[in-house]
Amino acid sequence: MSNEAQFSIQRIYIKDSSFESPLSPKVFTGEWKPGLKVDLNNRVNKLEGDNVEVVLTVTVTAELAGETAFLVEVQQAGLFLLKGLTEAQFEQAINVLAPTTLFPYIREALDSMVIKGGFPAVGLQPVNFEALYKQKMERKAPSAH
Repeated sequence: MSNEAQFSIQRIYIKDSSFESPLSPKVFTGEWKPGLKVDLNNRVNKLEGDNVEVVLTVTVTAELAGETAFLVEVQQAGLFLLKGLTEAQFEQAINVLAPTTLFPYIREALDSMVIKGGFPAVGLQPVNFEALYKQKMERKAPSAH
């Protein structure tokens, strides 16, 4: 039993979050047609034993006429037990399974902060972390041509 591969969630939590609205209240008096920029990052902290912290960070910047209307960033973290995994399974777990698990939480936290800031929800589109991981691996792999 101890050799079985395990991926289990120990805890899900917000590690850090921030919201800035430098143009308020002026921003609420004009037309709301912002340009949105979304940045997504993932980092891993190996802890004692078989525990790993995965931190998914999403930063959304809304701009109006070249000025920042709001900037929101959320670091959604999870503590995962990863035991008995091959190196390939471990990489898949930290780059696909863990971020996929964390994404609904970060999406809700981000929308909640934006709404409380007086703006319409951002409504992040689902992210295919498996496709992103495959692209990352293809960029790393030496060209066979």
